[in-house]
Amino acid sequence: MDTQTEHPLAIAEAWAEAGRQVAIATVIETWGSAPRPVGSHLVIDDQGDFAGSVSGGCVEGAVISEAAEVIATGTPRMLEFGVADAVAWQVGLSCGGRIRVFLERLG
Repeated sequence: MDTQTEHPLAIAEAWAEAGRQVAIATVIETWGSAPRPVGSHLVIDDQGDFAGSVSGGCVEGAVISEAAEVIATGTPRMLEFGVADAVAWQVGLSCGGRIRVFLERLG
């Protein structure tokens, strides 16, 4: 499987079929300058592997960290990153954008 070219949801399905626990992050809303459009996906498994993109930079690091908890508990989360947040510069949204990401466990 080529995770560079295959769609993240197809990768998530393959990982789940292989017995891995998987979380899916989906961009559900953007404001201003955002690096990825609504509908973009990042999939993360219980081993810390990931594919796709919801933003790039440290936003994805934060989403991957949150995914471990979502996989463990099964409780979905709504994550928001933007210039109004104290961590906006740290997560790579210093250019005026905000994104909202829904994170859920597959299955």
